[in-house]
Amino acid sequence: MTVFLNGEFLPLEQARISPLDRGFLFGDGVYEVIPAYAKQLFRIKQHLQRLDNSLDAVRMANPYSDEEWQNILRELIAKQDYDDHTIYLQVTRGADNHRNYAIPRHIESTVFIMSSKLEAVPVPQQHLGTCAITREDNRWQHCDVKAITLLANILLRQQAVDRGCTETFLVRDGQVTEGAASNIFIVCDGTLFTPPKGPMLLPGITRDLVLEIAENTGFPHQQQSFSVNKLFTADEVWLTSSTREIVPVISVDNRRIGTGEPGEIWHEFIVAYDHCKQQTTTYNRLSEELP
Repeated sequence: MTVFLNGEFLPLEQARISPLDRGFLFGDGVYEVIPAYAKQLFRIKQHLQRLDNSLDAVRMANPYSDEEWQNILRELIAKQDYDDHTIYLQVTRGADNHRNYAIPRHIESTVFIMSSKLEAVPVPQQHLGTCAITREDNRWQHCDVKAITLLANILLRQQAVDRGCTETFLVRDGQVTEGAASNIFIVCDGTLFTPPKGPMLLPGITRDLVLEIAENTGFPHQQQSFSVNKLFTADEVWLTSSTREIVPVISVDNRRIGTGEPGEIWHEFIVAYDHCKQQTTTYNRLSEELP
């Protein structure tokens, strides 16, 4: 595997960082996960905007312009031998000459990017749906920052894995916020609901695309907080993320959701989502072919 580290493309086994890197010592950094289909970056402008927002929030300068990021990512994609990619991009504050909580001046950030093969969920498995659990949201107060300090998320999601489920939905003051590694949607009485953006949840790129699909198709939708009880009584529940796309959830805490099968509205939205992917891939290819 070829990766990008601090201006160089090199084999993964040759990539090295300082043990004094603040990402290693403190988790002092941010990240993005960007999908690419048929070697074409998907929703790249939105991902780079979120990266810029996260960097601003933790008082780090963006090391590259949007055009430079895209050129690096496209070159990295071209060096892999597969078509569909999950790109992991991480920026840490860099390495100082000692360990100190105070933010040091005049150090260069560490930039690391790798691409893994994006394995699509098989259609039969996707159409079976998945299960989730709920837990109290015990994370920090800035969940809208895509920070690499993810220990709380890891432990929360592992509780779902231990129970044979895919995700842990997080609850704060009786209201559902998001998944440990996803956003959440519910369908109730013909309306699509998702919690509004704010410091308690990550502004998901796929989340925003689902809302765009709802807007463009005229499907009723609201960005509105909802309780755990409303989650349990929803007609449909979905989780969304850049790599898992839109996943139907058929049970939560061993309680059946709706009919216990992926719902009709989910089927409509996954078709529309696939159409968006195809449109983006075609547009990007045509743009690259233009003189």
